[in-house]
Amino acid sequence: MDLISVRAVRVPRSRGELTFAPGAVPLAGGTWLYSERQDDVTELVDLTGLGWEPWTADPDGGLTVSATCTLAELVRIPARPEWPALSLIPLCVNSLLASFKIWNTATIGGNIALALPAGGLTSLATALDAVAELWTVDSERRIPVADLVLGVRRTAIEHGEVLRALHFPAAALAGRAAFRRIALSPLGRAGTVVIGRRDADDAVTLSLTGGTERPEVLRFAGIPTVAQLAAAIDGIDTWYDDAHGSPDWREAMSRRFAEEIRRELS
Repeated sequence: MDLISVRAVRVPRSRGELTFAPGAVPLAGGTWLYSERQDDVTELVDLTGLGWEPWTADPDGGLTVSATCTLAELVRIPARPEWPALSLIPLCVNSLLASFKIWNTATIGGNIALALPAGGLTSLATALDAVAELWTVDSERRIPVADLVLGVRRTAIEHGEVLRALHFPAAALAGRAAFRRIALSPLGRAGTVVIGRRDADDAVTLSLTGGTERPEVLRFAGIPTVAQLAAAIDGIDTWYDDAHGSPDWREAMSRRFAEEIRRELS
């Protein structure tokens, strides 16, 4: 779609050029940005000109993924014995309503910053305890992705900040993972996505997305009992309601998947 309100497109080449006047927004892949009218947007700041590496292995055994890493580049990260949880990447990418052609343009940072409940990369990041790195011209801060996404189309990213990268810790990448997803139709938007992870110390993390307005992450010191898991889910009050699923159905399916994952990881 033509963005008829846009008057300028700027391509910064350095961090010092990451400035945003009123009406300016960052552009990465732009697959959503160009999908509908953006009447308040007057300038696009194209982050791809900064030349960030798609991903790098960290010295501490973790993984850093650039916000401008495309979905195609993400799924091509080679498997490593020490990163078994990377098996979640194709599952989360395939849960998006996007053809493989879109994968060559859409980015992991754009999907998370959009903050839609059905954001498959939000599912990946919260399940693996990813931490977002946010940049301004002269400062930076880090925040867990689980706290970055505040609600439907709402994030903790402030005007003037850009999502620079996501940091996945080695301990989470080394965990054993289990994945469940359901939609009302075979190729429909996710009604709920539930991902479980069991770490080397037997700690269990459960991420619920798609069916809630914001990511819900449940943590247990060990494999929870049936009652402990049910009680934790009882505390969730952000079940989402739209054409892709009612809150009661989303809650019921999330409970069912969570119990299946509890058994699988036991």
